[in-house]
Amino acid sequence: MDKLVLFNNATRNKLLNKRSGESKFGQHVQILTSISNIYVQLENLDVTHVILGLPEDVGVFANHGKTGASKAWEATLKILLNIQSNEFTKASKVLILGHLDFTQEQLAVSKLNSSRKKDVLKARKIVTKIDEYVTHIIHQIVMAGKKPILIGGGHNNAYGNIKGSSLAIGKPINVINFDAHSDFRDEEGRHSGNGFKYAFAEGFLANYFVFGLHENYTSDKIFKALDKSKSIEYNTFDALEIRNELKFKKELERAYLHVSNSNFGIEIDCDAIENIPSSAMTPSGFSVNKTRQFLNYFARHKNATYLHICEAAPTKKTTTQVGKLITYLITDFIKAHHG
Repeated sequence: MDKLVLFNNATRNKLLNKRSGESKFGQHVQILTSISNIYVQLENLDVTHVILGLPEDVGVFANHGKTGASKAWEATLKILLNIQSNEFTKASKVLILGHLDFTQEQLAVSKLNSSRKKDVLKARKIVTKIDEYVTHIIHQIVMAGKKPILIGGGHNNAYGNIKGSSLAIGKPINVINFDAHSDFRDEEGRHSGNGFKYAFAEGFLANYFVFGLHENYTSDKIFKALDKSKSIEYNTFDALEIRNELKFKKELERAYLHVSNSNFGIEIDCDAIENIPSSAMTPSGFSVNKTRQFLNYFARHKNATYLHICEAAPTKKTTTQVGKLITYLITDFIKAHHG
């Protein structure tokens, strides 16, 4: 499995803080010991969810964004392993697979200058390569009947999640995207702002719902493109939370009707959550608790196929906060699963 670095006991022991009388999540999660034939191993394992890190910010760079999303995976592991293992968190039903190693890609991009057109095009070519690795591993996980939980990285990885899942189920997949942006920009070379557009154009994405678009950051051209297609629906953050023209619960239901008739992915862009360090951090966004309610609502449905949490960009100061946020979202997804 090209690029896959398995999560192992050495990493687990380094990050685990054991306490007497307590049982930690990290002590009970499953791990794989062999890299060969991931699909068969997953198929035979009694787990429901598979957690995978995508530590890169090549797609963010290729979209002229603020990098840092590559650090979210490590920030998450430190917190996730040390939460309690109990009847709610179901650690033994969870496999931490590991992460895709994009060190080379990150290094190549670190030598590029985002104000040079040629360099941006180079970065976009690298994103296409990253797409292939993400697609391949997601395909294996979904084929094996498990629900992947992906910790990004940039939102460019939505493309690989959608394509990999779609190939595994043999038909286009629906997606609900909790995001300040539609990521439906032109097919101008791959980056973090057009993953859904490419997936849609190539027939891997069927119904698409963008939840909480920011009116100030969505171009007229994009609104027209979204309005034109019957398979795309959206609402705006401003209409929901500022002007109260739309009711949160009613909109959850509307979005649910749009995506739940078939397999669907849940995408959460941390740009949509207020004051979370991300590539496009916002002072005005959904609260963490609203985000968690949103996730719980969709994760309970049997057709919820994967969860992708992306664009969080922790700094040294905020690494614990970001790790805690993502851990809450991961466990909300796991807890909502029936059976």
